Amino acid sequence: MEATEDSQPIGASPPAATHARAYPILFWGAAVGVVLLDQATKAIVRTSLDRGESWPDWDMPFRLTHVVNSGAAWGILQDQTAFLVIMATIGIGAIYLYYRNPPYNHWTATLGIGLLLGGALGNLIDRVRLGHVTDFLDPDNFPTFNVADSAINVGIAVLVIGYLVWGVREDQPSKTDTTEPDATSPTDG
Repeated sequence: MEATEDSQPIGASPPAATHARAYPILFWGAAVGVVLLDQATKAIVRTSLDRGESWPDWDMPFRLTHVVNSGAAWGILQDQTAFLVIMATIGIGAIYLYYRNPPYNHWTATLGIGLLLGGALGNLIDRVRLGHVTDFLDPDNFPTFNVADSAINVGIAVLVIGYLVWGVREDQPSKTDTTEPDATSPTDG
């Protein structure tokens, strides 16, 4: 292969372009993977356990319990399905805009936002189809939750940790800073 001036073989993609092409695959893969896993596990619980039924017995510190939640997190806003569907739809739009304009340029941002989208879609599908969300992961001393809820929390953690480690640093110019320093202005403030 012939090399160009910057020692890159002709026809080879620069690393940044290769990563940029992988980001949509990571984003959509995470979102679709969460939705599929969430919906599959909820379907198994709905067909295997009656509402309120747990497996294994109640003496275990963690069990599967078929619970329906017509509200939001921790059972707030019970029976407000229409409001929650509207808010989830707005939230999904905001998540997609966040994906299009990430807070920092790293794969962790793409993954975290994909997990958020998948979790929001998973619970929205339940609300639209069933009028409630199926929850089943039931640890002691904590509200029952599902795969979509887990993905949302993991997505937030990935975003926060990624931002703290790879986000904008003081020594790097921010994306919004487009001003050039004026030759007459003092550099020390």
